[in-house]
Amino acid sequence: MAQSINITELNLPQLEILKNQLDQMYVPGKLHDVEHVLVDVGTGYYVEKTAEDAKDFFKRKIDFLTKQMEKIQPALQEKHAMKQAVMEMMSQKIQQLTALGAAQATAKA
Repeated sequence: MAQSINITELNLPQLEILKNQLDQMYVPGKLHDVEHVLVDVGTGYYVEKTAEDAKDFFKRKIDFLTKQMEKIQPALQEKHAMKQAVMEMMSQKIQQLTALGAAQATAKA
């Protein structure tokens, strides 16, 4: 996101871009005003900002998301460890049941 905002350094009257038409479909287009850009602020809302303001917005957003990821990482690691323990217990139970079933089949024969 932040790298694409450096368009003012190019000093071009027009800039070719790829515009997001649908969720994942991009079509070529031209940016006529490189000093002002539309920024997707979420939930379908766009705000017109100067290129410098857009850089600041994306820097703040990146910082916010980084902090949020750092907050939830310990909880995710704990949940992953619990999942691994449950998977190991299930594997042991399946092996026990398989061995028990084989022993019963041998006893009947």
